[in-house]
Amino acid sequence: MENKVKIFNTLTRKVETVIPNVEGKIAMYTCGPTVYHFAHIGNLRSYIMEDVLEKTLRYVGYDVKRVMNITDVGHLSSDADTGEDKMLKGAKRENKTVMEIAKFYTDAFFSDCHKLNIKTPDVVEPATNCIDEFIHMVQTLLEKGFAYIAGENVYFDTSKLEDYYVFSSQSEKELMVGVRDDVEEDENKRNKSDFVLWFTKSKFDNQELKWDSPWGVGYPGWHIECSGISIKHLGEYMDIHCGGVDNIFPHHTNEIAQSEAYLGHKWCNYWFHVHHLNDKSGKMSKSKGEFLTVSLLQEKGYNPLVYRLFCLQSHYRKPLEFSYEVMDNVAAAYNKLLKRIASLKDEGTVDKEAFAAWRIKFEDAIANDMNTSMGITVVYDMLKADMNDCTKKALIGSYDEVLSLDLLKGAENLANMSNNDGNVAENSGVSPEMEEYILSMIEERKAAKKEKNFARADEIRNELLEKGVALEDTREGVKWKLV
Repeated sequence: MENKVKIFNTLTRKVETVIPNVEGKIAMYTCGPTVYHFAHIGNLRSYIMEDVLEKTLRYVGYDVKRVMNITDVGHLSSDADTGEDKMLKGAKRENKTVMEIAKFYTDAFFSDCHKLNIKTPDVVEPATNCIDEFIHMVQTLLEKGFAYIAGENVYFDTSKLEDYYVFSSQSEKELMVGVRDDVEEDENKRNKSDFVLWFTKSKFDNQELKWDSPWGVGYPGWHIECSGISIKHLGEYMDIHCGGVDNIFPHHTNEIAQSEAYLGHKWCNYWFHVHHLNDKSGKMSKSKGEFLTVSLLQEKGYNPLVYRLFCLQSHYRKPLEFSYEVMDNVAAAYNKLLKRIASLKDEGTVDKEAFAAWRIKFEDAIANDMNTSMGITVVYDMLKADMNDCTKKALIGSYDEVLSLDLLKGAENLANMSNNDGNVAENSGVSPEMEEYILSMIEERKAAKKEKNFARADEIRNELLEKGVALEDTREGVKWKLV
């Protein structure tokens, strides 16, 4: 098949055509969540764009096998092997066991993914399932002379590599060494850039999850798990490795170091990284106290797919700034698009020639370094084109294999959705729960006015307005819209 998907490869710093190791097949790996807390919408931007990449590869004809890890052990609060284990931190915060925390937040993560139409990867593997694989890798690295034991822990020796800082220019290499100057010093390390492959009780005596190993009772370092899990399920050669830009150093740098030292050859050809989502105060993170989650967006009346569209309207390699004002604009645009699609008739038959031509236009856009913004432009251009509605609806269904915005389903719901007075609602960019709440409040207000309880009717109007919902009394009945 023709190799036509291009992505920016962080390893070479160029947009390159993806040429798989095995023709027609893509081995793809995604760094999964550390399940000690809810995912914030900044985390989920990466998973949305990785989902679009997988669906783009499938759309153009590749057989994709995608693997994701679940980090339920070994990830410290600093990526540089210092601080407290994040899972233990979560367990202390909620007075639960580590495994209870892992189960709860793994389920919450996939619930969020479902709401955002993110496809579950073909293989999802918790780190705690693969302890034997990690121990085998560490033993091999010790035997090959790429690792050493110090203070009862096992460390990877970065000085044994010709180039440890594979993602960086020389000037950035110097900066990266400086990154660790303010980190608490680990006196066991021979080199500042060395990293832990296996911790023993000498690091944390109170670690809840620990296993026997040739080096003592302990647990794996964070970096070894992605290497072990990907090699277990995808073999020695990987095509595309995905993650957020904050994974580049040290996590992905360390993955390459240990994997290629273990295997003895190049491991992964293409590295796909998604940029941060920021708010006005900077990069979103869980350390800021209250953080934005999908559930919080729903509580504020937003359909999670409005957030997906918000992400698709920007390029994955550009930082994206979140605000509710922008979300309101995207919700209005999403609703308008659904209305346009809802107006399409089912008459006629699909024009195969026109369908093929417009499918190629969309494919060309998204296959060109994931230009989802241009892909959405193709949707609007196609709706304006001179062809029958049946062909347009078929194309919308085709495009949504990648966009996953529920365009046909949403349009159908919009066409069928009316408030209790029989009027079509002014906005469908809300969650079903929020819509149900709005309609119940409209009914309660109607009953209050009937009983001449105008104070309560005004209270309901104001309560809805505080949630961003405006009511309009018309001759046809009460209409609502997001403001």
